[in-house]
Amino acid sequence: MKPLFLAHGSPMLAVEQNEYSKFLAQTGAELKPDAIVIFTAHWETEAITISSKDDEYETIYDFHGFPDELYQVQYPAKGSTETAALVGRLLGGSGIPVEYDRDRGLDHGSWTMLKHMFPKADVPVVQASVNPYRSAEEQYKIGEALRSLSSHRILLIGSGVTVHNLRMVKWGQKEPESWAVEFDEWLIEKMNTRDTGSLFQYEQLAPHAKLAVPRAEHFVPLYIAMGAGNPASTPKVIYRSYEFGTLSYLSMQF
Repeated sequence: MKPLFLAHGSPMLAVEQNEYSKFLAQTGAELKPDAIVIFTAHWETEAITISSKDDEYETIYDFHGFPDELYQVQYPAKGSTETAALVGRLLGGSGIPVEYDRDRGLDHGSWTMLKHMFPKADVPVVQASVNPYRSAEEQYKIGEALRSLSSHRILLIGSGVTVHNLRMVKWGQKEPESWAVEFDEWLIEKMNTRDTGSLFQYEQLAPHAKLAVPRAEHFVPLYIAMGAGNPASTPKVIYRSYEFGTLSYLSMQF
């Protein structure tokens, strides 16, 4: 159950049939996790907050201005207090404080992808928040504390986007901007060589870092997923494309 970083892109992903949705469906069909822990860019809190419930989640439509059909989509996954407690123990054991939430539903950073991966909504989901103000190294250590989840057949997903600057999107443009590609190339190289020292200083060292990551909420799930992976294995690019010139769909397996 190797951890994944998956790009959740536009909310329209939930109702689109394209190469990326096909990739998600195929990936989900190949996996048989007992539960899913997903760190979503669309839930920000000071302390890591973990969804802890056993009943069905509400589907949250945390966006506006999209076609009506998107607001009709339901993803009735259930939670798992047992898995939530395990995540809390692992993080707490590493000195990382956690809180629990028993009310919040699944936001679109989670359900738009899970709808394609596990369309029956029959795998328990535990959603976790991010704090984009923590350092890259701290994000990595959050994942590191959760490495043993894979031995419990629990799939950890970091849900975000590597290049996410909505002010720089080029509507209708199919070819990616060179700076977006260069930023992702730098990330892939440093991840493949396990150069965590450089990765922890991406803001200073990565080309076009300020353009690619104007705010870190969509970026930090990458570091959590990377930290959760086996440090002896080489990270793998499992999908890569670009939308609107700059929006990256780079996805990784750790």
